[in-house]
Amino acid sequence: MLAFALATSLALSVPLQPVPGNGSQDLTSLSLEQLMQMEVTSVSRREESVAGAAAAVYVITQEDLRRSGVSSIPEALRMVPGIEVARINSSQWAISARGFLGRFANKMLVMIDGRTVYTTLFSGVFWDVQDLVLEDVERIEVIRGPGATMWGANAVNGVINIITKRAADTQGSLFFAQVGDEDRFTGGYRYGGSMGEDAHYRFYGKYLDRDGAHRADDEWDQARGGFRFDWGAPEADDRFTVQGDFYDGSAALATPVPLPSAPYSTVVLDDTDSSGGNLQGTWVRRLSETSELSLAARLDHFDLQTVVADDERLTMEIDLQHGFQASPNQRILWGLGYRRVESEFDGSFALSLREEERNDDLLSAFVQDEIALDDAERWRLVLGSKFEENDYTGFEIQPSVRLAFRPDEHKTWWAAVSRAVRTPSQVEDDAIIRSSVFPGTFPFTNIVEVRGRGDVEAEEL
Repeated sequence: MLAFALATSLALSVPLQPVPGNGSQDLTSLSLEQLMQMEVTSVSRREESVAGAAAAVYVITQEDLRRSGVSSIPEALRMVPGIEVARINSSQWAISARGFLGRFANKMLVMIDGRTVYTTLFSGVFWDVQDLVLEDVERIEVIRGPGATMWGANAVNGVINIITKRAADTQGSLFFAQVGDEDRFTGGYRYGGSMGEDAHYRFYGKYLDRDGAHRADDEWDQARGGFRFDWGAPEADDRFTVQGDFYDGSAALATPVPLPSAPYSTVVLDDTDSSGGNLQGTWVRRLSETSELSLAARLDHFDLQTVVADDERLTMEIDLQHGFQASPNQRILWGLGYRRVESEFDGSFALSLREEERNDDLLSAFVQDEIALDDAERWRLVLGSKFEENDYTGFEIQPSVRLAFRPDEHKTWWAAVSRAVRTPSQVEDDAIIRSSVFPGTFPFTNIVEVRGRGDVEAEEL
């Protein structure tokens, strides 16, 4: 494939200045030791260095994204050791860790700025609607292994946390465009400004048009836009963020569809339409030098229309988190959460749900106690657990014990024992899937049908 790409950036007002510790920093100037001191938050919900984290962590930086030339989040994840990424067609991806790869992979928890993006329909991710302006991404943190103690169900084989930049770090104008023979056009515009010294904002628009895969009629186009508003400097006692994204797209797909009578099956070439949006507000209050409280509220709407079914979901979520220094050698982090998913499903002969309208509630709480076992903090013990009450399997406990030893600043040895669960999805609970139909002894017809059990237990790791 021969492709041509063009990217240009125009700066208005004050040029962006590199800020230590964020994605605008020139990472090529850092030593290996400095890179290992990069801070991550996905392991224990607080900032800590990559080298000191008691987990298998990999970080994709903004510099990595810029130098790689990737144009989407799934393509970027191919850089992560242990993450398996397969492109199915122009718009669909299969992404997982430690095996279990498939479009409906359901053991990897994916978040964008702390917002969970998996669907309760099959406990997986529709990767075609998880798109961003890559220049706005500060870093992508990937944990291989269970992270359920901090993040809850479905964080079984790993956690992917996509963290975007603060609006203060994306000031001025940015125009980007890429033109090719398969990725026919990907481009957009982003502008960031300020309102005084403490308030900054940005908004963006992006459009992509992708040709079908080789010998396939699966063209895909999508338009999206969004914004972010930040109030309060990073060192301020109060910080407030409001952000949102909205999208609408269409992909042509050839879908095999069973029929209840002759010819018993057909292939339908039709558009799969997806649209939706999300809105998130976060407030962070520093109570003291060693205590911080945060509150986040999120709203996410998703609408998918396919040949075999239409699915619409509204997710409402609220999270409270508090961290404090209980003693010089002990830090405690705890939190509470509530999530409600309201869904409407309009099925067909090929795929239907016995309960087409459903409301699912999830209550959760977690606590983590991090203890330095010596004054030099070379030995650390981390104890914690997540507690969840869901409508499928009831009460679930997901504990973890981690022990870390740092003989020097360049090495960390750690070991962990964890329990993680994957709760059943709506499809597993009450779906009726008719995969094929073939003639039987007249006047009968044979139908191969798979039904959700209704009493499926959680998968345990």
